[in-house]
Order: sequence, then structure tokens, then C-alpha cells
Amino acid sequence: MIAGPTASGKSAMAMEIAARDGRIIVNADALQVYSCWRVLTARPSIADETALEHALYGHLSYNAPYSVGHWLREVARLLDRPVVIVGGTGLNFSALTGGLADIPLIPPELRAEADRRRLNEGFVSLRNELDSATLAQIDPRNPARIQRAWEVLRATGRGLAQWQAETAPPLVPLAEAEALVLQPNVDWLNNRIDRRFDAMMAQGALDEVAAVQPFWTPASAYARAIGAPELMRYLEGRMTLNEAVYAAKIASRQYAKRQRTWFRSRMNKWKTVTLP
Repeated sequence: MIAGPTASGKSAMAMEIAARDGRIIVNADALQVYSCWRVLTARPSIADETALEHALYGHLSYNAPYSVGHWLREVARLLDRPVVIVGGTGLNFSALTGGLADIPLIPPELRAEADRRRLNEGFVSLRNELDSATLAQIDPRNPARIQRAWEVLRATGRGLAQWQAETAPPLVPLAEAEALVLQPNVDWLNNRIDRRFDAMMAQGALDEVAAVQPFWTPASAYARAIGAPELMRYLEGRMTLNEAVYAAKIASRQYAKRQRTWFRSRMNKWKTVTLP
């Protein structure tokens, strides 16, 4: 397993290990699952996917329901072969190595209600309705996590914290895997983030965002791709292109900071690989 912040070189390391050992590269990034994003989420290139076997990349439509539970079930079907699981979504790795509560599926109409409220009222209105035990366990500034907790409470009548207290055994106990978390120098990483976003723009990131504009829904999971909201504001005439690119780079740096914080606090038993 290889975890690390965005732009830290995880995919290149995974390919090297997979080529050496004959492993399948399995995606653990929550946004690289969507077919509408290749450039903007730095999904492996077509050439890379042809050279080595990859799984769980770009296999979902933008409007497909998908959760950590969906991801775990898909990963479970791949574990009869050697794999290298790589990504930056800490929640996926935590569920994989620590277990996940068996929460019932959220009804589509309830999710639609949550989407509307989050868009019209802001996520704070949903946060104000959560139980205290759940609020003590989740990031109060993360809109997606707040919405998920609100949906669980409304759908089941039980708080997310209560469900998580009944967590099932892990699919991959940490002791049974080699678990690496990349820890890059912050200045080095920020420079890589800026350069990579410039490269994304040259490779067609704006075209990707323009392609989803007809069905763009800001509250949806696919719309959380870093850079997508900023480039959409340019397409809607609310920013200049330079402003949108600058804002996207700042958003990427902030996301990387949140990832590093998660890895330090939740994955401190993993082996740290210092970069560069």
C-alpha cells in the first residue's frame, strides 16, 4: 500500500513496484474512479494502463453512487492476486486496514435532499443537526464528511459514531501488508503541485471541465476534483483564466496539507518515506 499527498509521486512508485513484482495497481483515490476525469485527477495515462494492469480507475460514470463501502467490496475481489494499492484518500486506507461499519445504503431521495440543502443553506446547517458523538469524531470543516454523517443519521436514526463503534474486522490488517506513506518536503511538493497543474492545463484539463459543464452539480462527489470548481468559474465568466489557475493551485496546496495532517494523525503506524 502506498499513500501520500497529491503530486508526491505515488503512481510512479506503484508502477515501479508493480513491474518488478508482477502486481496489479489498484486505485485508492476517491476521484480517479470517475471516467470524466483523467487529466484533472492525474489518473494514469492510457500508455501506463496499457503497459501494466490497473484496476478501479475511471470505471464509473459521473453520477454513479459510490462510497468507501463500494470501494472496499471492489478491492476485496482483487485480493486473490498480488496488488499494490495506491492513492491519496486516507479514509479508504483507514477502512481497508481498520474495518468499516456496515451502514445501509442511503436512499437516493434523501441524498438529493442533502445535496439541495448543502447547496442552498451551506453544510453548516447539516452540521448543526448532527449528534454530539459524531461531531467529536469527524472534521467539522469537511462538507462531504458532514453531509455523509447527516445522511446516515437521517436514514438510520443512528449517528455515524454509533455505527463506527460496531466496525467489522479489516479486509487487510496492517500487519499483513507493507504500508508506505510518502512524506515530502512541503516546498518541494508545492513546487511540484504548481508545475503539475500547468502541465494539466497544457494536456486538456479545461476541456475536461467544459465537457461536464452541461450536467455540473457542485454538491456531487465527482465535482470535488481539485481544480474543477475553479475552472468552472472561469467557464461561467466569474473568473479570468489566470485567476482560476491560481485558485486551483492554492486549492491543491490546501488539499495536500489536509492529506498530510490525516496521514500524521491516522496513519502513524505506517512506514514513512521521506521525500525528496
